[in-house]
Amino acid sequence: MIVLVVTACPAGLRGDLTKWLLEVTPGVFVGTPSARIRDLLWDRTVALCNDGRALLVYSSNSEQGMEFRTHRHSWVPTDFDGITLMMRKHPPSEAKRRKGWSKARRQRAAYEAR
Repeated sequence: MIVLVVTACPAGLRGDLTKWLLEVTPGVFVGTPSARIRDLLWDRTVALCNDGRALLVYSSNSEQGMEFRTHRHSWVPTDFDGITLMMRKHPPSEAKRRKGWSKARRQRAAYEAR
């Protein structure tokens, strides 16, 4: 069984995927194709998914029982001692974070000081 999630992809890709898979909600496809068809569908998805993102979860003969593939996604499959977990990439720079107290905290401190 596979679950394929596409985001911000052309409508033509969604229409093409419905030939092989069932679209249960917009952008989420479920089905049970063979491994060969699954790989061909993934290659086609990556080729046609211009600026969009794609995530594929499929059953496999592993301890978890599933594997992941991503394309231009903010979550990356990462292996931790034989278990694959999804890890979010860190933002490129933390320098934009503001330091100090929030405006609400400063107002509350001023109110409590009265």
